[in-house]
Amino acid sequence: MMTLFLQVSLLIWVLVTLLWIWSILIKNVSIVDLFWGFGFVVVNAFYVFMSGELNARKILILILVSIWGLRLAIYLAFRNIGKGEDFRYQEFRRNYGAERYWWFSYFQTFLLQGILIMLVSLPLLGISRSEHSGNLNFFDYLGILIWLIGFAFEAGGDFQLSRFKRDPKNKGKVLDTGFWKYTRHPNYFGDSAVWWAYALLSIAAGSYWQVIGSVVMTLLIIKVSGVALLEKTLNKSKPEYHEYIQKTSSFFPWFPKE
Repeated sequence: MMTLFLQVSLLIWVLVTLLWIWSILIKNVSIVDLFWGFGFVVVNAFYVFMSGELNARKILILILVSIWGLRLAIYLAFRNIGKGEDFRYQEFRRNYGAERYWWFSYFQTFLLQGILIMLVSLPLLGISRSEHSGNLNFFDYLGILIWLIGFAFEAGGDFQLSRFKRDPKNKGKVLDTGFWKYTRHPNYFGDSAVWWAYALLSIAAGSYWQVIGSVVMTLLIIKVSGVALLEKTLNKSKPEYHEYIQKTSSFFPWFPKE
């Protein structure tokens, strides 16, 4: 298991390093965001095809991760390409100075993302390296159900938000319909649910400690780069957001308060 982990870690290191060099050439660190979903597709495919004979669970996880990761990468590509560097990276560039941010970004952003991909993807390693039978069991089917719910919230939430932002009449307004009626962050909730589905598939394969990857992903979403950061920004930029907070669940979907 460790050999396989180190091999794919080397591959991810090479890819994020090449991506970093490209970011220097085009002066845009935002391209790292496009690699997040695609990186998991690469890692998972490596695990599946390098771990021996295929079975039903390996084929299942290959399909689920590929759909999730490629959908996310394509969505971010359509959302970000042609719009310049994200404001977060522009702020970092100003704070650290352009003369040194080019190399600082390698450690702060690209290498860090590579490390997080390897850590979060531990359930995928647990599934591929399991010595248990590949026959699907209760936890597999429960995982599939949770994945479907999570993917619906994540992809559906992204689609609804994208459509909402395309209408100039909605500038400065808050989306509170569709999935956004039941949670302030349907895409983040869905993302977390998808990774807990992978944790259940890992448990079904007899790999237990690897679910720490799903724990890390959830903590990143809620406490670091997802919910917490976005809530802080939206509270400042959208006056209606405070009222939206009062009536709408922050993370787990629930009926809005009257």
